Amino acid sequence: KEEVPRAAPVKTTPYTNSKLASVYILTDAHIGMMAWGEETGADWDVDIAEDTITGWIAAACDAAPDSETAILAQMGDLLHFDGLDAVTPESGHVLDADTRYARTVRIAIRVMRRVIDHMLTKHKYVHVMNCDANHDPSAGIWLSELIEALYENDSRVTVDQTKNTYYCFEWGNTSIYFHHGHKQKIQDISRTFAGMYREVFGRTKYSYAHLGHVHHTSAREDQLMIVETHPTLAAMDAYAARAGYNSQRGAKVITYSSEHGEISRTTIRPEMVY
Repeated sequence: KEEVPRAAPVKTTPYTNSKLASVYILTDAHIGMMAWGEETGADWDVDIAEDTITGWIAAACDAAPDSETAILAQMGDLLHFDGLDAVTPESGHVLDADTRYARTVRIAIRVMRRVIDHMLTKHKYVHVMNCDANHDPSAGIWLSELIEALYENDSRVTVDQTKNTYYCFEWGNTSIYFHHGHKQKIQDISRTFAGMYREVFGRTKYSYAHLGHVHHTSAREDQLMIVETHPTLAAMDAYAARAGYNSQRGAKVITYSSEHGEISRTTIRPEMVY
């Protein structure tokens, strides 16, 4: 980590709105997964993943408001597998892998650098979250350490170093929570967030929680907060296709006011950028 060459600071736009924070939701990208279109409806490999995510961040930054702060919510499963063997870490299920793990890591790092650098041209501050997840639990750790070292000389980049699997960002009167979704479901998690971050929850009027994992859109509002699950830019793998899943693909940018909670959102579909 000490030997990683530090990135030079990126020049930013001269005007941003200090009351706005835009959250870029990137979840379940599954870099390293192989999907064959004749079997799954669409192709997916490391090259398609890189081009799609790079195109998404360019389109998303163009569509987002001139928010002073941006949160890159990389909500887990950025990599399809977590080591030299293409299996799920906990259950050992064999996965459809496109390439070797070393190449997957190289592309994932390049993608994250492109995403962060592009966000820095749009926003004054970029806060990076790499959430713990079921397909790549170690990747969230080394990615956060690497990005923190890489952007050490750029004070506009901060990296969330939460070691739990539940994350929080406080923005004025708004609290925003993140979890991959592999440990708790949408109907249960609002109590966990409110209890774990009780001081933040007590200080804020508007509360929102974001989950990935299920690869589809759903939303639930209870007495504590609005919770939603998010789709993925990635194509289905063979397992999902055979199970009959057919969710719309995409990734969102959601903008929050420090005074009024959510004020806007944009969805970018993979067909728009690849």
